[in-house]
Amino acid sequence: MPRPMTMAEKILAAHADLAETHPGQLVECDVDIVLANDITAPIAIQVVEDLGAEGVFDEGKVVLVPDHYAPNKDIKSAEQTKRMRDFAHACHVAHYWEQGRAGIEHALLPEQGVVVPGDLVIGADSHTCTYGALGAFSTGVGSTDAGVAMATGRAWFRVPETSRFHLTGSLPEGVSGKDVILSIIGTIGVDGALYQSMEFSGPAVAELSMDDRLTISNMAIEAGAKAGIFEVDDVTRAYLEGRAERPWTEFHPDRDAVYAATYEIDISKIEPTVAWPHLPSNTKPVAESREVAIDQAVIGSCTNGRMSDMRAAAEVLKGRQVAPGVRCIVIPATQAVWRQCVDEGLMDVFVEAGCAVSTPTCGPCLGGYMGILAEGERAVSSTNRNFVGRMGSPASEVYLASPAVCAASAVAGHLALPKDLAPAASPKTDPATAKELA
Repeated sequence: MPRPMTMAEKILAAHADLAETHPGQLVECDVDIVLANDITAPIAIQVVEDLGAEGVFDEGKVVLVPDHYAPNKDIKSAEQTKRMRDFAHACHVAHYWEQGRAGIEHALLPEQGVVVPGDLVIGADSHTCTYGALGAFSTGVGSTDAGVAMATGRAWFRVPETSRFHLTGSLPEGVSGKDVILSIIGTIGVDGALYQSMEFSGPAVAELSMDDRLTISNMAIEAGAKAGIFEVDDVTRAYLEGRAERPWTEFHPDRDAVYAATYEIDISKIEPTVAWPHLPSNTKPVAESREVAIDQAVIGSCTNGRMSDMRAAAEVLKGRQVAPGVRCIVIPATQAVWRQCVDEGLMDVFVEAGCAVSTPTCGPCLGGYMGILAEGERAVSSTNRNFVGRMGSPASEVYLASPAVCAASAVAGHLALPKDLAPAASPKTDPATAKELA
């Protein structure tokens, strides 16, 4: 009889063809998806070539997404993307999206149904843990490991311990999944789940949308975790209906599974939260942070660039203006989200408010382009990291918050809640502007 296991232990056991696994055990597993982007893929591709492999192990299981410096910002990034593009075409990689059809990888793959429950996913990007929201074990690896897996379809793992996060209560109005994970990281610290699987359970999970779950799993790495996994439930199944490109297997933890720690979290007590520089764990309520003036707000990223995030930001910005001296950059995470923003009139809201709207890209999140900070500047961002120099100058500051708080702060000119703002004006088009556009 196998020992009682957590979700992570079960998924790794299944992919290692073992009856059971235990924390600390080294296992070699078959992988379902291997992912890389325009920064990490060229190194992985070189590994594939150095191994003498004739292409990839499975054309349908390798995923390549140009998103970090795409559309290309300079000659070097163009060369990086071309290297990936040429390899994808030569190896007939099924999951390669060119610009104009692509998006930010960790938003694109769930949207396109590429990852399904029970998968074992590795990606040469630390935020690959996002797919745990779908009941998969997904984790970031180095480009060398990704290259070996592209060639062989296999990777080794040290089975992680699991910490259980039992969620109860209901989200208060104005509180989102971003606030939940910032609050958790603020409680346990950036190493509070070091090389562990964070397993989210409890009655409150059913109230979390898939977008909320994707945000929470995305930032598991910011607590040092190897993975952040949600059990599959009706919300997951509804999300996958008509979307998943293949059948899946659900893994649920055993009742008597052994956990390294268990945290009881009443989400009804969570407030809108902001992470101050220079760690995601340096959290405070937004209500206690209003003195922080900002120069820039960024709404987007693999953490918070999905449709619900765009709607939350637009709801705040509608009928309002970005404050003088503040730049507000909005980046829908995929082409589908971008198009939906057009269809719902959200683009009009953003432009009328004075925002710059970008094609999908990771750009500003990693200090790549599309929003670099100068010395002494401050940004509030719906991204996932606020380390020193993360979005530009080492002498700049980044504050992490939800899209609604980022939008409210852009209007106020300082960290703010939507309720802090004056009532929105009825949207009007300046007659001179209307005549000019006609």
